[in-house]
Amino acid sequence: MQEVEGKVAFITGAASGMGLGMARAFSRAGMSVMLADIDAEKLAAVEAELKAAGAEVASIRCDVTEEQSVFAAAEETIKVFGKVNVLCNNAGVSVGGLTEELSQKDWDWVQAVNQQGVIYGLRAFLPKIKATGEAGHVMSTSSMAGLINAGPGWGPYNATKFAVVGIMEVLYSELKDFPIGVSVLCPGGVNTNIFDAAKHRPEKYGELDDRPIALNDIGDTLKFGLDPDVVGELVLAGIRQDQFYIFTDPRARIWVEKRFDRIMQGFNWSRDCEVLIAADAPGTVWKTKS
Repeated sequence: MQEVEGKVAFITGAASGMGLGMARAFSRAGMSVMLADIDAEKLAAVEAELKAAGAEVASIRCDVTEEQSVFAAAEETIKVFGKVNVLCNNAGVSVGGLTEELSQKDWDWVQAVNQQGVIYGLRAFLPKIKATGEAGHVMSTSSMAGLINAGPGWGPYNATKFAVVGIMEVLYSELKDFPIGVSVLCPGGVNTNIFDAAKHRPEKYGELDDRPIALNDIGDTLKFGLDPDVVGELVLAGIRQDQFYIFTDPRARIWVEKRFDRIMQGFNWSRDCEVLIAADAPGTVWKTKS
């Protein structure tokens, strides 16, 4: 979707971090933006900031863990701007802890925001994007943790970010016959405020406690990470160039290569495995030689 001027975008997690970076980049490019976030106070401040800079924006408090909230936000976007062309499922959270030590509510909260929030967004907005008859784009924020193991204590985050990559890969195949691009953002270290996300954890997902977002200390990684405004411009470039995978750190390719090396080793083991060879299974050394 090379021409973005005059298009309308909806962004979750827009009151800070990468979502705010996207809102700034999109508005500078001549797009109208509906800002959505669970933090109403920050949301109002961001809306005022962007309007003062001449941007055409509006905002709505949206809890992406609630289906009704996301669908209501879609209706409000149409009411305010008349259409929607771009969806950015960006809201995300994390809870740090070993797999067996985390409560079910910990798992449910991370899954509700990172995965189910994406699904609600797609279901609420895709029909409206298609209805415009115009070019559109759908972007969901995953992570490098959607492609590699982030390490001990990242279970819920890793699982949901892998899910987002899978969802968007399927969506890419589903939209091939439509003028709607698909992207998945897989950032590395970015200077966001994900540490503050638990402040807005709904009561039904358990009480706030002092646990970190991860067992390993990633404070410096984020503090000295990429500026979220740069990520916003990167996402805009990815939309314009119809880029599916959007990476913020090209150096991270080595982690992906190592993961796929392990996967290939698994295939080699299966090919040579006596159990499969004895079963005359397709693809084994015996079958290959014959």
